[in-house]
Amino acid sequence: MTITDIKIRKLFDEGPMKAIVSVTFDHALAVHDIKVIHARDKFFIVMPSRKNPDGTYRDIVHPINVEFRTLLESAVIEAYHAEREAYDNGTSPLCRKEEEDLQPAEL
Repeated sequence: MTITDIKIRKLFDEGPMKAIVSVTFDHALAVHDIKVIHARDKFFIVMPSRKNPDGTYRDIVHPINVEFRTLLESAVIEAYHAEREAYDNGTSPLCRKEEEDLQPAEL
């Protein structure tokens, strides 16, 4: 399985969650809502999950071996850092999205 696209959908400045990401595999399968977290001086990813009736969370999708998890985590974190740099330089598409969100709606 090959990672064919990584899209940083949202960046955060405050708190440990730094980004929400979508990853496409083999141009055929997309996984949304992967979170980039920065805690204890390191970055890692959290897979999409849902809340169980007892209050615990269960991953909806997740890597089943260490090698693939390492590959996925490295690729997502690398894409996050590239997008963060582009955002800080004002060249990220997310900058334009925020500007559009701030514009008053035309009637």
